[in-house]
Amino acid sequence: MSKFDNHQTVKKFREQNPLDNSTPVSPLDADWLRRLCLEMGADDVGFVEIDRQEIADQRQDILVAFPPTKTLVSFVCRMNRENVRSPARSVANVEFHTTGDEVNQIGREIVATLEQKGIRALNPAMGFPMEMDRFPGKIWVVSHKPVAVAAGLGHMGIHRNVIHPKFGNFILLGTILIDAEVTAYNRPIDYNPCLECKLCVVACPVGAIGMDGHFNFSACYTHNYREFMGGFTDWVEDIAESKNARDYRQKVNDSESASMWQSLSFKPNYKAAYCVAACPAGEDVIGQFLRNKKEFVQEVVKPLQDKEETIYVVPGSDAEAFVERRFPHKKVKQVSNGIHPNSIRGFLFGLPLLFQRNQSKGLDVTYHFTFTGAEECQATVIIKNKTIQVLDNHVGTANIHVTADTETWLRFLAKEKNIVWALVQRKIRIKGSLQLLQAFGKCFPS
Repeated sequence: MSKFDNHQTVKKFREQNPLDNSTPVSPLDADWLRRLCLEMGADDVGFVEIDRQEIADQRQDILVAFPPTKTLVSFVCRMNRENVRSPARSVANVEFHTTGDEVNQIGREIVATLEQKGIRALNPAMGFPMEMDRFPGKIWVVSHKPVAVAAGLGHMGIHRNVIHPKFGNFILLGTILIDAEVTAYNRPIDYNPCLECKLCVVACPVGAIGMDGHFNFSACYTHNYREFMGGFTDWVEDIAESKNARDYRQKVNDSESASMWQSLSFKPNYKAAYCVAACPAGEDVIGQFLRNKKEFVQEVVKPLQDKEETIYVVPGSDAEAFVERRFPHKKVKQVSNGIHPNSIRGFLFGLPLLFQRNQSKGLDVTYHFTFTGAEECQATVIIKNKTIQVLDNHVGTANIHVTADTETWLRFLAKEKNIVWALVQRKIRIKGSLQLLQAFGKCFPS
């Protein structure tokens, strides 16, 4: 007999639950689960089995977060379009945050209802807060976008936002992990609602979206998330490096300080979501665009383009050159993106995200990296035709071979170690032209 058998709670549970608690839960009726989600406030919902190929690359992370996961419930909540379209950031940001809170609340209520029915479930955050102990690595628990696509709730547009076939991209996404199967699963829709009108391209203040579909993550992250994560870190370093209040004000003006206060007090402010605002896709959205395209551009897109505002860019980045050329009336401010990789794997993971393709023009180089010490690793980086490939191990013939002590390399990236010192101390060794290493650095301004 277990030492717990005579405990009152144990006795009461066994009286009320005579069956073996390990009995598997029968598949949930998909129609019932869908009705539940809609009654709780979701605007659309779909179901994806954990073994679906479309989410294979994040299956392990999902199972770490909630080991018994069998099904992912993906749902969307609509945002008010005109609020998101407003050039006034306060209006747009209140809409983002209010709808985000709604997504989290709906997810919580669905989970609470399932729990009352004996079904284990978990709802990760819609967006922030996230797992900042992992920063600058993968800080989210579930990648909502690929789950939503797999669940038939839309497809990614060239602006990297999910476009719902009816609601357009004026949606926020939520995901619930449950430990039960459902009787029917959804599949991706058979067309992409994206019109490829390129209005997101012409509206973006930092040129993050290319006409050819290329996406410059660094440009978007540095400006739009200026008051989040890395941008906040950079601001803190501005404070730390300032000699006095006057010196600080030369780096950060009063408006910027007040904006940071506002973000700290009332949730962080996105500096731009113009790609979402300008998108005319979706059955509920497209009418205004089709009736008069010119008027749509004048009313929705041009106010965003014409807005006088500060655009945050990394010095020497493609975004800096773009803003100066395309939007000379907008003020360019050079900042750091605040991203300092804390591991070699993090460094390699970040290379495609931080790559500035226009800075790589003319390069056709294969780099071999060998890292020693705390984190031993070999990697190949190929920069050619304004594209980048990052491969495990040494592949092909290198134009330059860099061997570096892990700690020294990471401190060099964080600007805490001088490259000359590292070369003299042989903490970093180069076989090949030093100019090729300099060209490499130019492709990843930080």
